[in-house]
Amino acid sequence: MLESSVWRQYNSENSFREKLSEFTHINSQDIISDDKALYAMLKSKLTKKELKLFAMDSAKMSDEEMCNAFLIDADTLKQAKYKLYKKLKQDKVKQNFREIDFAQTKEFE
Repeated sequence: MLESSVWRQYNSENSFREKLSEFTHINSQDIISDDKALYAMLKSKLTKKELKLFAMDSAKMSDEEMCNAFLIDADTLKQAKYKLYKKLKQDKVKQNFREIDFAQTKEFE
């Protein structure tokens, strides 16, 4: 299903639901149940670089490896991580990952 995704390049399993739950503080049962729809929502809320950073950081890659991949220094990486996780914690972004809000949005399409 998501075999060729950015997430699967760095993670062996589709564990982004658990990681999103961890960072957004939303119960994993309340997050969109369809992995494909959830990943699409994640892609729509993050830039390509942010998504790649999220996948790499979740795979517990070293900061040095991430700096080399993005061609940035350690301070810039630290700022990028801070910005990414701050974005994931924003209410306007978090509400898009909730199953109830997703179901209501689909009703109006």
